[in-house]
Order: sequence, then C-alpha cells, then structure tokens
Amino acid sequence: MANERYVLLGVATPRARWFREVGQWAQSAAIPAEFVRCVSIAEMRARLASGRPFSAVLVDGQLGGIDRDLVATASGHGCPVIVVDDRGPEPYRDLAPSAVLSPPFTRDALLDTLAANAKMVGGAVVRTTTGPSQDVPAKRGEVVAVLGPGGTGASTAAIALAEGLAGGGHAVDGPVLLADLCRSADQAMLHDSRVVVPGVQELVEAHRTGTVPTGLVRDQTFEVAGRGYRLLLGLRRSRHFVTVRPRAFDAALDSLRRTFAVTVCDVDPDLEGEAETGSLDVEERHLMTRATVARSSVIYVVGAPGLKGVFSTVRLVGELLGFGAPAERIVPVVSRGPRNPRQRAEFSSSFRQLLGANVGEGPAKVMVNPVHLLERRVDEALRDGVGMPKPLPSTLAGAYHAVLERVGPLTDVDAGPSRITPGSLPASAAREATHRD
Repeated sequence: MANERYVLLGVATPRARWFREVGQWAQSAAIPAEFVRCVSIAEMRARLASGRPFSAVLVDGQLGGIDRDLVATASGHGCPVIVVDDRGPEPYRDLAPSAVLSPPFTRDALLDTLAANAKMVGGAVVRTTTGPSQDVPAKRGEVVAVLGPGGTGASTAAIALAEGLAGGGHAVDGPVLLADLCRSADQAMLHDSRVVVPGVQELVEAHRTGTVPTGLVRDQTFEVAGRGYRLLLGLRRSRHFVTVRPRAFDAALDSLRRTFAVTVCDVDPDLEGEAETGSLDVEERHLMTRATVARSSVIYVVGAPGLKGVFSTVRLVGELLGFGAPAERIVPVVSRGPRNPRQRAEFSSSFRQLLGANVGEGPAKVMVNPVHLLERRVDEALRDGVGMPKPLPSTLAGAYHAVLERVGPLTDVDAGPSRITPGSLPASAAREATHRD
C-alpha cells in the first residue's frame, strides 16, 4: 500500500548523533518512516500503552532504563526493541532485544534492520518470527510458599520447614534457602540479623539487565548457623515493593531455583491482581506472592484453631484456588493446634465441610488433611538462635515429601495461574463472590 511506513519510537541521551540523523531521514522522506521522539523511558512506556501502533522502539544503549521489563512491555505491544550501542550485542545477551545497531549506521543498515524485525503501519505485512528457545533448561529446584493470615505463625512455620528440609530424616538432596518475600519483612528480626543488605532488592536489581551466576546468587544470602539453611533477607521498608519489577523478579526467582534444591518462601496472603481489582498498582503490590504461588510445588496455608481460624483458613484456600493453585498441592496447617485428638479431628471435619460448601466437593476431596502443630517454645528458640523445637521441622518437612510423592514436582509447563472460565465454578462459590462484591 502507498501509505505504508514505519512508525518509530525513539529515546536517546542528549546530543546523540544517530538520534538526530534518524529524525532528519524521516523528516526528509529519506526513509519511509515517522519518527516519534521521547524525552525519557517513562514517556516511551506511556506512548506504548496509548494504543497507537508502533513499528519498533529505538533505544540508546547509554540510557539506564533498558531492562527486562522495557523489552517485555514493548514485546507485549507487538513492538520490537532495537538498541543502539557501539559496544555491540554482548551486553544485551540476556535481555534479548530484537536487534542491536552500532553507531554510526547508514540509512540502508537501519532499513535492513527494520525489514528483518519490524512491520510497517498501514498495511498487512507477513513475516516469519522465531519462537522462544525450546532448549531444555538445567534442572531447577522446587519452590514452596508459606502464607497465612496475620498472627497465625506463618513466618515461624517457614523457618521450621526450612530447617526440616535442610537436615534430619526429611532432608532434601541439596542446599535449602529461606526467602523473605513479604512486604513487611520479619525474617531479619526473627533471625537477629545484624545486617540488612544484601537482600531481595539487590538480588532483583542485579537481574534487571542480565543473568547472575549461581555463585553470586548464593553470595546474596546468609548462612543460618545451627539450622542448615541459608536466608535471603526481605525488603527493608514495605514501601520498597515498588522497586521490584515483574520480569526482573521472575529472573531472580529462576536463579534461586537454579542455585538451591528448595526455596522456602515466606509470602503475604494477598493474591488480588488487575483482573480482580482493575488496578495494575494492586497487582504490582502483590507481585512477589503471585509469582511465588504460581511456581510453588507445595503451598502451606497456616491458620489458627477456633471458629475464626477455620473461617480465615478456608477463605484463604478459596482465594488460592481462584488464583489457579492446584488443590492437591495445598497443605492446611493449624498453628498451636489442640492436643486432644478428638478436637483435632473436629477441626479437620469442620474445615472440609466449610471448604466443600464454599469451593465445591472436588477440591475438598483431593486436599490433604490439615497438619496440626502443637504449642512449643518457639519464641525461646528464636531468641536464643537455636533450632526450632521438635517435632515442628520434621512434621512440616514430612508433609512436603508426602505431597511430592503423591502428585510429583510442579513442572515449568504447569507453573502459572490458570484462567477460570465463566460458569465453571460451583454455584456456592459464585454466590460467595457475589456476596463479597
């Protein structure tokens, strides 16, 4: 078609020669292109989200905002990223932009790059694209999520689980990590950590533009003497969650899986995203929990005994099921449970009845029975920096092995929340959702 042309988004450092030349070529019709100049990466993101079709993004390699999230954002809008940098493609090997141009470049070089990677706006262009690499990745460790309503002891249960998997009769073959991924991180206090860096912020920042070797990933964690596992410190302030970007966090979590046999994650009980709330800010606030649960082979839901405890546990399990977590991988845990076997049986029966009434009989049947943790001197053990009281570590670690023996590890194909088709939920769950709204 006669009106076909490339619509290019560009951002560069001040006085970048190539930036000025591309603008001159477009203005003089030396190239069939419209060049939209941006003053910052933030403006480029805003223009990509505006709904206008763009052919490609030209980004100066000297800018500091080129990371995984920028490439993912542009790719999500069908817009390839072309980096202009005289250092060549090597610094961007892990970011995988569509192309890297070395300045100064000619008009023909730019047009050849656009022809190979971009499409014109104004007409249909058929081009062949190469799909993602199908190489078999190296063996990755398992991810375990531990969460629960506030005050139920989820953080201490995560400590006991990590200790049980790191030593004793239920130890796994390989190193174990306890990662604090809560917005209000408590593991530094519970471990009496005298330092606050490095932590999850530094680990995620290191993955913004590249892949970190396993040795350096291990250096971002601390050895916990006497318990056998290593600790990844959490956010220093709850407001710092805004520094954790989605693609960089995914890459950091993948590096943890390559470094440790099991990564036990202490996460918040918040799963709402943009689909449920209409707010992308809410989804980013809950990013670490959502990404962790989606990749977890076992999910521990820690609740308290009593009427309120049963209700809160069932509600959180229902939210996990709505998010897409498999029911057979969820392990309900009763913290400070009753010693009387009859009372424990009554709790389990009430839990299954209420769960079946809210989410259906199917999930209630395949979910394992609640694990009861009896009252122990946990605070004294944390204060003295010694191992968790027995049999808490072995009880939780035994449940981990039982789930994997029954349903197997979570494969990368299975990881990730599954969308719920309208009408697939039982009527009772639909009524509950309507009641909450």
